[in-house]
Amino acid sequence: MKYIQWYNEHSMKHKAIVEQLKDKNTDEIIEYFDYENMRIKHPDFCPLYALNSKCHDMKDLNCYMCGCQHFRFNDGGIKIKENRVVYSLCSNGLGQSFESEAAIHQDCSSCTLPHKKEFVKKNFNISWSEIMEDVIRIQS
Repeated sequence: MKYIQWYNEHSMKHKAIVEQLKDKNTDEIIEYFDYENMRIKHPDFCPLYALNSKCHDMKDLNCYMCGCQHFRFNDGGIKIKENRVVYSLCSNGLGQSFESEAAIHQDCSSCTLPHKKEFVKKNFNISWSEIMEDVIRIQS
C-alpha cells in the first residue's frame, strides 16, 4: 500500500469515529481512543487489532494520532541520499530507518511519542487531517 493511500483511508476512518463522539469533550475523546477500547469497538481501525497486537510495546497506548505529525512521506520520493530514494523521514530526526540498496523509509518503531495521551492532548485537534497536514505537504 502506498503511503498516501493509507493516509487517505485512515483519515476517513478517524473522521467517522470522531463524528460519533461529537457530544464528548477533548479528554473524553482522547480517552475513547485508548488501545483497549478501540480494539474492541473499532476492530477495523488498525490491522494490528485483529492480532491483539500493538504497534509499540507500551502500557497506555493511545490511538488518536495513529501516525505522527513529524512523519513526512512522498510516494515519489523526497530526496536522494547516497544513491537511494528517501520515501519517508522524521522531521525531528528521531527514530531509525529501513534501508535497502535502492530505498530508505522511516522506522518509527522505537518512538512512542504520538501514542502518549499528553502528546495527543498538547497537539489535539478534532480533525486528524489538520494535525497531520504537514505530513503530506511535500507531495509532488
